[in-house]
Order: sequence, then structure tokens, then C-alpha cells
Amino acid sequence: MATRHNGTQPGDQPPRQPRDQPGGRPGPQRPPQRLQRRLGVFDSTAIGLGSMLGAGVFVVFSPAAALAGPLLTLAVAVAGVIAYCNAVASAQLAARYPDSGGTYVYGRRQLGQWPGFIAGWGFITGKTASCAAMALTFGHYVAPAYATPLAIAGVVVLTGVNLLGITRTALLTRILLAVVLATLVFVTVASLLGPHPAGAPAVSAAPVYPAPPSGGWGVLPAAGLMFFAFAGYARIATLGEEVKDPARTIPRAILAALAGAFVIYFGLAALLQWHLPPQQLAGSTAPLLDAVAVSRLGAGVPFVQAGAAAACLGALLALITGVGRTTLAMARERDLPAPLASVGRARTVPFTAELAVAAAVVVLLLSTDVMTVVGFSSFGVLVYYAVTNAAAFTLAGRPWHAPRWLNVLGFLGCLVLAVTLPPASMLLMAAVLAAGVAGRFLVLLVRRTRDTNGPARNS
Repeated sequence: MATRHNGTQPGDQPPRQPRDQPGGRPGPQRPPQRLQRRLGVFDSTAIGLGSMLGAGVFVVFSPAAALAGPLLTLAVAVAGVIAYCNAVASAQLAARYPDSGGTYVYGRRQLGQWPGFIAGWGFITGKTASCAAMALTFGHYVAPAYATPLAIAGVVVLTGVNLLGITRTALLTRILLAVVLATLVFVTVASLLGPHPAGAPAVSAAPVYPAPPSGGWGVLPAAGLMFFAFAGYARIATLGEEVKDPARTIPRAILAALAGAFVIYFGLAALLQWHLPPQQLAGSTAPLLDAVAVSRLGAGVPFVQAGAAAACLGALLALITGVGRTTLAMARERDLPAPLASVGRARTVPFTAELAVAAAVVVLLLSTDVMTVVGFSSFGVLVYYAVTNAAAFTLAGRPWHAPRWLNVLGFLGCLVLAVTLPPASMLLMAAVLAAGVAGRFLVLLVRRTRDTNGPARNS
């Protein structure tokens, strides 16, 4: 009988590789199951634009106007420039590394494990809080008295949609995006028609923000808040493993989504400043609702409320998807618990990561006041994109539209906007980042100690 060597004879089953060797050292493992590439340019662009035209478009103009005053459009422009730098860097990196995880993966590959971890941890924590804020905003628009139960129901339903597969996610995103765009067109028409001749009252007349400043010192913090609304194109990069022809699709989708969002945000900022008095715009809790309420089309307020609810759901859907994919990537590298890297075989979705994200959002909804996390999330995302620009700076092959100085501008711009955010937001997110770094350091220390002592115990 023939002797069996390292290879296998015809008809033999390949030998199983041990998952762990003595001493706690990981042995050869099967590669993780990959997600399937199903998204084209249109679906990818819709997911990015749907993320950017979420609840932020219905609420962010008021706090930004309270800080920037008459220079609101300048704040939008500054945020747009920094977002463009980040988008170009993200497009470069996503085309080079078309895997789930976005800047967490790029940072690890180009800069090292620690920069990648900081980016991933900042994204997951900041965007999980954003998920809770989006869900609760949806509840407030639909039925304020039952906002929290409705928010939890929204998280559960949308997580279920995500678990059905990425194509279902893209389909629902397109539907919700169409509703939101129709709503914004209606708000634009109502604002252009001018104030109601009878002087109809605003929906949210009670001021919650200070009077607009007279100088330009508020432009940078206002731009930092507006950046919260532009950050949705990151969702396209985090879905890199599920995009067809990523080298071509991802750059086009990212830049198309950002261009569409910038035109909409800049136009709305200019229109709201023209249509609403400065004090009312800065003090409104629902500026787009107020713009319609005081117009000749005031009867359309319920339509705007429905559009706002759809926007919240669309952004929440994309956020849960993006955070789940980054969680998957971090679990693959053992920066988060390994079970979070499980991928369903039937639907090829990271079901354990999606369920963990949904559970964390529900806990936040039940335990904290999540409506104060816009600045918190902005700080985390700005740190995330600072790492993106630093990673893109190290790339050798570069297209003509992505010079290195654009990465430098994006990196410095992210840091400047981050440190000009409200102090409470900076301190809270800095504490969360520090906790994550300390936790990872302790885990690595335990692993090194176990690996060092393991052979001695087994000898």
C-alpha cells in the first residue's frame, strides 16, 4: 500500500488543521468566510446618500446656525471641503483594500495596528450612539409620547431587514431615500413661495439654542457639527467587501454621494437663512418643519413629518449596516471578541455583529439621553477620518485627482474641527477612546503572558 505523504491521494479528505497549538498559540486556521459582492454603483451611491440625508438634515441646521449666525453657508462649505478630502482618501483606500471595515482596515494595513484600532473603536462607539439618536428622533416625529418604544421597534425591524441580506438593505434604502428627496423638494418649494400671509405660527417656537453670534468665531464649531451630516459616505467604504468591481465602483459612489449631499445641504442652508428670521432658525428644534409651517403650504407639515421619519429610518438602516461590518472586521483581527466575526451561510451577513450592535443601541435607548450625541459622534468620526487621511498619505500609486497635499489638508482639517467642538463632546469621546485603548492594551498583555507561560506549563 502506498505511503501517504504531506499531500493527499485522489479521493482522500484533506486533513483538518488544528485551530490551536499547545501553549495557547493559534495554529493554522481556515480563512474567514467572505461576504458576497452584490452592490453596483447605483445601490452604493444610494446607501451613501441615504446615510447623509438622515435625521441630520432635519435638525442640524439649527445648532449650526446658532454657532455660525449669518455665516452658516460658510460653515457648510468648510465642512464640505474637509469631507471632500476625506472622501478622496476613502475612495483611494477602499479601491486598494475592498474589505469590510473601512478605515479600521486601512489604518492597520498602512499605519499599524494601533491607528487602525483607534479608528475602528471611534467609529463603532460614536456611530452606535448615532444609531440610538436616529432611532429616538424617528420615535419623536411619529408619536412623541411613545418615542422610546417606537425607537426600539425601529431598531428591531431594521436589524431584521439587514439580516435578510445586503440586497434587501439596498432596496429599502432606495425607497426611503426617494421619500426623503420628495420631502426636501416640498420644503424647497414651500420656502420659495415665501411666508404665509396670515403669519402662521412655527411648529417649534421655543428657543433651545443661544442667539446667533455676530462674529465669525462660530464657523469652525458649526462646521464640525455640519460634518456629522456629511459623514455618511463612510458607509460605502465599510461595505467594500460587498461591492462589485470595487476599484471602479467605490470611488464613483463615494464622490457621487458626497456631491449630491453637498448641493442639497448648501442649498437648504441658504434657503433657510433667506426664509426664516435668524433667531427663529437658531432656536428651532425642527427648522424644516418651521419653514413649511410659516409658508403658504403650511398644511403640508404632516408630509414633512413623514419624510423626517423616513430619513431617520434610512440613516439608521445604513448606520447599523456600517457599524456591523466594522465590528466584523475588528472581530476578525481579534480586536473585538471572535464570535462577532460569524457570517451566516445562507444570507452571508455578519449576523452576530448585527445583533450585537442592535442590542447596544437598545441598551442606550433604555438607559441614556441619546439626543445629546451629535458632538460626541462628530468627534469620533473626525478622529476616524484623520486616520483615513494619514493612511492615504502613505499610498504610492496615486490618481491625478488625489495629491498628497489633499491628505494633509484633510488630516489637519479633521483635527481642527475636532478640537473646536463643544468641550463636553470632546471630553466624553476622549474618555471613550482612552477606555478602548486601555482595554486593548490589557488584552494584549494577557495574551503575551499566556503565550510566554504556556510552553512552560506544558513541558
